[in-house]
Amino acid sequence: MRLLVIGGSVFVGRAFAEDAVRRGWEVTVFNRGRTQDDPPGARSLRGDRENETDLAALAAAGPYDAVVDVCGYVPREVAKSVKALAGHADAYVFVSTINVYPDYPAEPTDESSPRHGGLADAGPEGGEGNYGWLKDGCEKAVRENFPGRVVVLQPGLIVGPHDRARRTTAWLRRAADGGPMAVPGAPDRPVRVIDVRDLAAFGLDLLAAAPRDAVEDYLVPGAPDNGTWGDYLDACVEATGGKAELVYVDDQLFVDHGLEPWTEAPLWVPPVPEVAAVWDASCAKALAAGLRCRPVVESVRDTAAWLLAPGGELEAFEEYRTFGDRAVGLSTEHERAVLAAHAAGAGSAARAAEGDRDAG
Repeated sequence: MRLLVIGGSVFVGRAFAEDAVRRGWEVTVFNRGRTQDDPPGARSLRGDRENETDLAALAAAGPYDAVVDVCGYVPREVAKSVKALAGHADAYVFVSTINVYPDYPAEPTDESSPRHGGLADAGPEGGEGNYGWLKDGCEKAVRENFPGRVVVLQPGLIVGPHDRARRTTAWLRRAADGGPMAVPGAPDRPVRVIDVRDLAAFGLDLLAAAPRDAVEDYLVPGAPDNGTWGDYLDACVEATGGKAELVYVDDQLFVDHGLEPWTEAPLWVPPVPEVAAVWDASCAKALAAGLRCRPVVESVRDTAAWLLAPGGELEAFEEYRTFGDRAVGLSTEHERAVLAAHAAGAGSAARAAEGDRDAG
């Protein structure tokens, strides 16, 4: 297989490129060369997907059996790439997002759920900051402009080595500091994540085996039985030397202290209707098509091995120290306040119970 990866140096694109190289495929990565080194074994082409001259040169460097596009966010720009490559490749894999479904995360979601209705020719201004609407438009741009095999992958939360989104890495960094570690909720709470390597393997398997002239969408939030919240956090503690002590506290304490879901407490969402089905998206179609998901414990362990290796911390945190205008991960001040409130509540409950016994 002659594979072109648009992107290819960071996280998702890197996983696709590395896996394809291991398979013995001829891999080309196309990016601006501004982020980090391309995977060993891949041919590097430099350029900007918004530049028509660069796209023409990219097409001329083909042909390709397949294209994997991991970094398309604006429908109009994705359409440019797709049109430029349409006569130079047989298949196109577009990595989208579960957020193309507006009912998510409030309602259970599958591939038949209503979509945002994004436009295939929309510019960045069209989405008004709506990530899901723009990605839905990108999907349409691929389907409408590529006359061959089209596979759209719609992941939820992606984890694994080289993840710079500061989620698992934030929990690992906190666990490495040791001591009482405040975490919201209960250990048996479900968590649905997909390892980036499993996502890439599934996409490449589809390319290797799939027929031409077909269009398929796959929700890939991860298998429903690959781990719980407790499994995930226990793995974070174990992978960093077992120095931290998990202290599960009521969700309401995190809400009362104004802590932000996903940023200050990654993977945590408060128990409110707006996010009631955050871990309830269907992966049935992808699993039936051959998706294999490793346990979340393995993903955490391998992420820790990358993070704690030379250069890992720099790759994970140095370029982006904040998410929006908030630091990622629970601050020491906020964590102490939550733990103190938790201890005070436990003490009050114990004293109330003791008083009931005395009264009896």
